[in-house]
Amino acid sequence: MEELFDIYDAQGNHIGTAPRRLCHGDPSLIHRTAHVVVIHPENGSILLQKRNLNKDIQPGKWDTAVGGHLALGEDFETGARRELYEELGIENAELFHIFDSTIRNDIESEDVRVFGAFISGPFTFDPGEIDEIRFWNRRELEDPENRKNFTPNLITELELLKQTGKFYPPEKL
Repeated sequence: MEELFDIYDAQGNHIGTAPRRLCHGDPSLIHRTAHVVVIHPENGSILLQKRNLNKDIQPGKWDTAVGGHLALGEDFETGARRELYEELGIENAELFHIFDSTIRNDIESEDVRVFGAFISGPFTFDPGEIDEIRFWNRRELEDPENRKNFTPNLITELELLKQTGKFYPPEKL
């Protein structure tokens, strides 16, 4: 059975459902996503995932460690907790809201709520979805060579994290 997403108009009104495959690259089919920025509690580095090379959207690119579309009728925090468990095997993490973001590009049109969680591991992940996970320090996150391998959404999210002045790896790293 094909996965369906709740879809919204530009004003945030629910307008129905659409198959996942149609929700990518169509700016009129806005869906909702929850991301969790996993921050190492001791050094502030940020966990990223490298998308599996067989993944349908931006394969092989580095992205936020946890992120996914909300299930039908799901709220942002419930979706974030579900994704944290499905993607990294983490249950009962303390989440805090960092910011909301609007993404509109050729690949995705989504409204995103970004949460944070201080977690050092251990993590488990599905190699069918993720090729690798690792913590990145500020120098690595800002290196232009590394950024060539980041999803556009990750670059935007990192800039917004930096603007908060609170949840971005410290300069000393």
